[in-house]
Formats: sequence, C-alpha cells, structure tokens
Amino acid sequence: MKMFDMLTNEDLKRIKKEPDSEGPLALLRIKELENSLSIALETNDKYQRDNAALIKSRPLNTMDEVAYRELEAENKNLKKRAQEAEGETSIVKGIGTNSPEMKEAQARIQELATKCIEAGRAMIELNLKYEKLQDKMKGNNEKHPPVNS
Repeated sequence: MKMFDMLTNEDLKRIKKEPDSEGPLALLRIKELENSLSIALETNDKYQRDNAALIKSRPLNTMDEVAYRELEAENKNLKKRAQEAEGETSIVKGIGTNSPEMKEAQARIQELATKCIEAGRAMIELNLKYEKLQDKMKGNNEKHPPVNS
C-alpha cells in the first residue's frame, strides 16, 4: 500500500500547492517513506517465503521424529480397528435379516404368536362354558333346594 493511498485528495492538493518551504520537503519525505515502506514489504514477503521453505525442508529432530512415529503407529492401529468394526457391522447386518437362523426364529415367533391367540380363544370359550354351567347349576339349586338331614 502506498503512502498516497492513505492520504485524501485534499491532503495531496494541500501538500503539492503549499507555498511555504516545507511543501517540497514534505513531498521528498513522503517519497522516502514510500520507498522505505516498499522495501520493508518486499523484505517481509521474502522472509515469509524463506520461512515457509525452511519449515517444509527442515529435517525432524529426534523428539519430533519419535512423536511422529508414535502418532503414525497409533493412527495405523485406529484405522485397522475402524475397518474391523465396519466389517463386523456389515456381517451382523447381513446375518441379521437374511440368515437361515433368523428366518427360523421369525417363523418360530409367528408360530408361538398363533398358538397364544388360539390358547386365548380356548380360555374364553372355557370361561363361557363355565359361566353357563354355573348358571345352570344355580337354576337347578333354586328348583331343588338341598335337603338338610
């Protein structure tokens, strides 16, 4: 960014048209500052590029290398565990719904559910027969009261 970019148009006109002796000196000073700023920016850019290149090309020291190797081994183990878990999950999913064992179990569940429904109906029928028999026995008792001896 140049120094003139920071000044407004009115500032530039005032500096250029100033009749006193400081006007030309101010312009020279502005040019010097602008040159210094551009040199500083170029130096900073060069430093940034050199620093990035050094970081990329820098060999690992012993501690960095040990930590890196440990992290690399841990990462490898975690990847292996994740793959095994995914494999087991897919096996369980495959076995879960389509296996012969699961189909047999579902058929057995259906069979037992049907038997439960039938047993419930049989219990209701027996209960109705029992109630009818009870009513019949009450009716007989009323017609023929028991004899006390």
